[in-house]
Amino acid sequence: MTNFKIIQKRNIWLSIAAALFVVFTISLFVWGLKFGIDFTGGSLLEVKFLGTRPSVGQIEAGLADLKLNSLTIQPIGEQDVMLKFQQTSEEIHQAALSKLNELAKKENKDNSIEEQRFESVGPSIGQELKIKSLWAIFFALIAMLAYITYAFRKVSKPVASWKYGSAAIIAMFHDVVITMGIFAFLGHFYGVEINTAFVAAVLTVLGYSVHDTIVVFDRLRENLPKSNEDFEGTVNTSLNQTLVRSLNTSLTVLLVLLAIIIFGGASIRTFVLALAIGIFFGTYSSIFIASPILVVWERWGKK
Repeated sequence: MTNFKIIQKRNIWLSIAAALFVVFTISLFVWGLKFGIDFTGGSLLEVKFLGTRPSVGQIEAGLADLKLNSLTIQPIGEQDVMLKFQQTSEEIHQAALSKLNELAKKENKDNSIEEQRFESVGPSIGQELKIKSLWAIFFALIAMLAYITYAFRKVSKPVASWKYGSAAIIAMFHDVVITMGIFAFLGHFYGVEINTAFVAAVLTVLGYSVHDTIVVFDRLRENLPKSNEDFEGTVNTSLNQTLVRSLNTSLTVLLVLLAIIIFGGASIRTFVLALAIGIFFGTYSSIFIASPILVVWERWGKK
């Protein structure tokens, strides 16, 4: 078993976490997130190519003259394609259909398109969705705090059970803020937008982060009754016992996500990138933030 002095160097890890948290919190407040049409309102157009479907690049080039804001193109099945853009006027709707029909006829003049659906999302619906997303994240945090407090109710010494939940919540909050801060940076400099898939990614990151933290806490719960070390030493031993498992699990997940980012479609890239960033920092927080916070609380309790 490895025996790294992780807890003994907790001031270094907590300082790094605090510095990153401050930097990306400032990024979030200064630049803010660049919201996609799910939150700001816009149009969704789905069409079926009755012949050969053009590539995503060809569709982008064909619609370039319309200057559609926040345009995303998602192939569906073998012949359909779904477009999202911010403009909602009927004039733009008909112009987009005309351009797509021209693209279809470029390959074969007998080809054409068939409109499957056209929907407009108003700004008020987008604002409602934004509020519901925040509530979803808030209730997820509260539910996780309640669950961890209940699960560790029999471990009350030397740290109260609710502090296990609070330490996990602080670690998760760190992960979410950094992920959002990075997307504020990407949105400001590279135009990366967030949508409802980003909210799903954030909720997934919360679940992954708390799962990794509970693995460490559960080993600590097992070790406390039989350990001859003080609390700090027992926490460090528990961390070392679960360290390889945590790193290997996260590494395999990140490798898969990296492959999807490189080879996957543009429609899921934001979702996968948010997952990759959140899981990377979630692994850091479960090892270098949650457990050291428990030790800091225990030391304060003695004083």
